Amino acid sequence: QVQLVESGGGLVQAGDSLTLSCAPSGRTFSSYAMGWFRQAPGKEREFLAQISWIGGNTYYADSVKGRFTISRDNAKNTVYLQLNSLKPEDTAVYYCAADTRFEHCSDYGCYRPFEYDYWGQGTQVTVSS
Repeated sequence: QVQLVESGGGLVQAGDSLTLSCAPSGRTFSSYAMGWFRQAPGKEREFLAQISWIGGNTYYADSVKGRFTISRDNAKNTVYLQLNSLKPEDTAVYYCAADTRFEHCSDYGCYRPFEYDYWGQGTQVTVSS
């Protein structure tokens, strides 16, 4: 059983930064891409960023481009999301996800939750004003 485990969330003030981490627990697995999403109360799950394991291609939602940075450490099999200049509207549960089925995600980006087949339990990020 593969599980993704996120960490690094917390309560911060507007303008602060956070780094979220995501790593698989259980058996190892291969994926084409890893993505980060978030979901605020009463809202749909929102795509934030994606990175390909091979090639390191990155894709961002326009809403976070320039503030959030996705990166990976292949040796540690870990993906990170650096959150800068946080705003109260960034408050949400942040999820990482893995795509093991759609190779095209690596080259063209995948932005929809159904394109990812493994998910973490989420980590809460709360930004106070």
